[in-house]
Amino acid sequence: MRQDEIDELEWLSEEESDSESEGDGQLYEHFRIEVDKGQEPVRIDKYLSEHQQHSSRNRIQKAADAGFIHVNDKPVKSNYKVRPGDVITLMLDRPHYDTTIEPEDIPLDVVYEDDDLMVINKPAGMVVHPGCGNFNGTLVNAIAWHLKDLASYDPNDPEVGLVHRIDKDTSGLLVVAKTPDAKTSLGKQFFNKTTHRSYNALVWGNFVEDEGRIEGNIGRDPKDRLRMEVFPPDSEIGKPAVTHYRVLERYGYVTLVECILETGRTHQIRAHMRHIGHPLFCDERYGGTEILRGERTASYKAYIQNCFKLCPRQVLHARTLGFVHPSTGQQMDFSSEWPDDMAALIEKWRRYVKVRE
Repeated sequence: MRQDEIDELEWLSEEESDSESEGDGQLYEHFRIEVDKGQEPVRIDKYLSEHQQHSSRNRIQKAADAGFIHVNDKPVKSNYKVRPGDVITLMLDRPHYDTTIEPEDIPLDVVYEDDDLMVINKPAGMVVHPGCGNFNGTLVNAIAWHLKDLASYDPNDPEVGLVHRIDKDTSGLLVVAKTPDAKTSLGKQFFNKTTHRSYNALVWGNFVEDEGRIEGNIGRDPKDRLRMEVFPPDSEIGKPAVTHYRVLERYGYVTLVECILETGRTHQIRAHMRHIGHPLFCDERYGGTEILRGERTASYKAYIQNCFKLCPRQVLHARTLGFVHPSTGQQMDFSSEWPDDMAALIEKWRRYVKVRE
């Protein structure tokens, strides 16, 4: 499977999905393969996983369950057994696009850089990777431009590049591997949970405790595939996820918290905080743009609307990032200040509390 075909199934994995496109109900062909004449009957998920090197059997099963795998123009389940001459197609709910990553001259806030890696402070509003509805102007396009004179760096090679992701409207630190060895080393650290990451978030409501632990599997919301839902830890739905939080400042109706991830699931902090009744402030997808706490007065409602305008996105910032350098073995720790919109919002709440004292 070509890299662009790998990306077509990206939304089925536990990666970032910030596309706003809901599709038009029509299905579009993205790849086609015809079964050889001498092929023995075999399950289609096994057949495709053997013939498409970069697509896992689990991902193919999800695609089939979603009705995207067709045989002879009809959708089939993952237990369908292929026969000689069958024509297998991947039909997705969006048109096919060329997702080749081209360099684009987009400014980057590079916090650190050496021959092996670089650490970037991503602004809110920037999509990390090309996907449905966002095929240019992304962080990886900017990285490709920044490294365009580095002959060994191919932005379309999955063995280099971004090691992890954050959501479009989340700001903060990300690490980029310039070499395959660096990506392997950093990838193992993320997998083994030996990296150190903390986020700052402004959430609705006041906490009883000063710190706590949230555990709950995270998977796609069956009613809205652009949102994640939390399921019981002992269920077979979703993937295990654990978030630790600590109160930093209290403003009565909202709270500034530090979140430390034990796992790194899609929308983990956003979904977990909503699950315990504290959606992120101004997080439209998870209910944070409703006035969930506070007074019923017109002046308070106007105040909250002004807050939303001041920082019109989920108030979440990847504040710190720590890992072991893949070549030197040295512990590397980075921290980034709040972006202007978040800093202004926090200061506005601080003033609000002082006036009420």
